[in-house]
Amino acid sequence: MDSMVDWELAVSLGGRVAGNGPVVTAGEADAAVAELRAAADRSTGLVREFTGLTAAERTAPVLVVDRQGWVRANTEAFAVMLGPVIDRLQEKKGAPTGVTRAVGARITGGEVGLLLGFLASKVLGQFDPFHEPAGRLLLVAPNIVHVERELHADPSDFRLWVALHEETHRVQFTAVPWMRDHLFGEIGALADTMDPGSLIDDGLKRVAEAVRGGGGSIFDVLGSPEQKAIVDRVTGVMSLLEGHADVVMDGVGPQVIPSVGSIRAGFDRRRKGVGVLDRVLRKALGLDVKMAQYRDGAKFVRGVVDRVGMAEFNAVWERSEHLPTKAEIADPDAWVARVL
Repeated sequence: MDSMVDWELAVSLGGRVAGNGPVVTAGEADAAVAELRAAADRSTGLVREFTGLTAAERTAPVLVVDRQGWVRANTEAFAVMLGPVIDRLQEKKGAPTGVTRAVGARITGGEVGLLLGFLASKVLGQFDPFHEPAGRLLLVAPNIVHVERELHADPSDFRLWVALHEETHRVQFTAVPWMRDHLFGEIGALADTMDPGSLIDDGLKRVAEAVRGGGGSIFDVLGSPEQKAIVDRVTGVMSLLEGHADVVMDGVGPQVIPSVGSIRAGFDRRRKGVGVLDRVLRKALGLDVKMAQYRDGAKFVRGVVDRVGMAEFNAVWERSEHLPTKAEIADPDAWVARVL
């Protein structure tokens, strides 16, 4: 069955919206790519030593990409993640067909392209767990160069700092092989709750309200009790993953990155967003929630590790039942009492 999303339109539009990033010479570009690859390789052992998690080296490739490469990689990831959603919507009564579907696919492809084009100018790195067979690590070279210049950071220090965060995500998914299927299962469960007749209209209305400053994010359209329960579970998992990566990069950083203190201070200021439009888009796309996940997840990880140590904390990776709930992210003692 044909797709409900025009992915090639998303790639084309997203690449144009993203732009090219900072001006660099060919030599500077080659040096940045080489150093980022080396930083990713170096990070593997550093993350393993700090966390106690063992993931086989080079099980997931490291791709140093430009903004357009990141957009294409993420349309592929979106296609995989949204596969269950699209399948469910096509199966349900009222799913569009024929000309209606073709028009809808281009509209949706345009929306995905605009979203990815905006994000492609922001994202420094990402682990894509859904790429076969074992995921892939993406480092967005022009954005890393742009931010290190903006922060007046030492390039080598900043590149290793970013690599530590993203390598931690690679370790999370390759050392904990059930995590990928768990998240994919949650996406499928969410898809089963969706109504094709109102999903797109409500989503576009929510975005319009957010842009006017009076509404929430696009994720607020998922309002049934069942949907909220799934979103809360996923929020707990994502807060854990993001917070754990932040704790690792800050824990390892002082040992190997001389300027890590000034990098962290500058980066935290940058995370708050700049300008009215940027803040509005972050709200509309749910990126303000993403920033809260870093903060709250890191507080949870530190709270548990301070109480019981890293080895005991690692029980969180043993099975899905040990993952923290959204409520436990805010109450580490409750997680300790339940799991340990």
